[in-house]
Amino acid sequence: MTESAFPSHSHSNNDRLVTGSATSEEREAEAALRPKNLADFVGQHRVRDQLSLVLEAAKLRGATADHILLSGPPGLGKTTLSMIVAEEMGAPLRISSGPAIQHSGDLAAILSSLTEGEVLFLDEIHRMSRPAEEMLYMAMEDFRVDIVVGKGAGATSIPLELPPFTIVGATTRAGLLPGPLRDRFGFTGHLDFYGVSELELVLRRSATMLDMRLNSKAFKEIASRSRGTPRIANRLLRRVRDWALVNKLYDVDEAAAAAALDMYEVDSRGLDRLDRAVLDALCSKFHGGPVGLSTLAIAVGEEVETVETVAEPYLVREGLLGRSPRGRIAMPAAWDHLGLTPPEDSTTHSLWSLMQEGSSASSDTSYRLDQQRDGAVQESIDDGIFTDDED
Repeated sequence: MTESAFPSHSHSNNDRLVTGSATSEEREAEAALRPKNLADFVGQHRVRDQLSLVLEAAKLRGATADHILLSGPPGLGKTTLSMIVAEEMGAPLRISSGPAIQHSGDLAAILSSLTEGEVLFLDEIHRMSRPAEEMLYMAMEDFRVDIVVGKGAGATSIPLELPPFTIVGATTRAGLLPGPLRDRFGFTGHLDFYGVSELELVLRRSATMLDMRLNSKAFKEIASRSRGTPRIANRLLRRVRDWALVNKLYDVDEAAAAAALDMYEVDSRGLDRLDRAVLDALCSKFHGGPVGLSTLAIAVGEEVETVETVAEPYLVREGLLGRSPRGRIAMPAAWDHLGLTPPEDSTTHSLWSLMQEGSSASSDTSYRLDQQRDGAVQESIDDGIFTDDED
């Protein structure tokens, strides 16, 4: 039986209330809530202090700031920090993205129109084309680009001098950046997930700007469901605002915030319908696993890529799901969260011990490679083990 025999809801990241990605409409709503300077920026204390020093030193020298690279998961404030850099330096901001620059000519057109001291923000810089990257090397280091006119033997290179400028690059996958490009950034900052107390501060600021009244427990309730991401926190706050408005509630308490988010199917740990479906299938249908990715995806009626890229990362980070050489397994926290009792069989407990010890024995590695080469689905009902070719 193939996967196509099952219905697929085909969740995309932007369809979910708890995704760190943002639509163009949501970015417009976020713009009003963004802090304008470093003093108002909540969290990321290490990066904020380091960036403040870089910018202050540049102003004292009377020079443009060094090129800045910001990395980290979506929704943590990379775009906001780029805007703050321009604001702190008193410079105009130009915004573009890696996918929009597919030819060196596209980049040359942008660079040649920059004014002195201008800040160029390149979002998802790791997705820029290779020819554009190579042109960017010289522009960042020497503030110069070579424009090639003509083709073949008659082609000539015309050097074009550029005024000093600052590039702020943002990436969710720093490992994909070529070394030469990464080395040309004078400052690199990695943004980490926020704690609940930091998200409460973000929510308090946003609630003031949205003219909302919430008590302390309501802020904590929303923050605890926000997956450590300010963008998700602000999104949930707007949904609570809508719920309170429809229900003619002017003071939101913990119970009201919980009721609003429960209606949107975001539970106390920030899991949505897809996350819970994966855990429920893993625990109820496969006795906690291990189960192969393809089998798990079929069980929840989703594409393999959806389960692997949309649901898994947060479940693994929260210690609810484990990835073993034999397949996916439900960790003890998953059983507790669903209110279920884990099986007492030795297979499950031995796998938990394996995951907790972080074992990476060579035999396990070869087992995984063998499974990938086999390309066959294997199910062993006797001992409760389910494996397939995609672990």
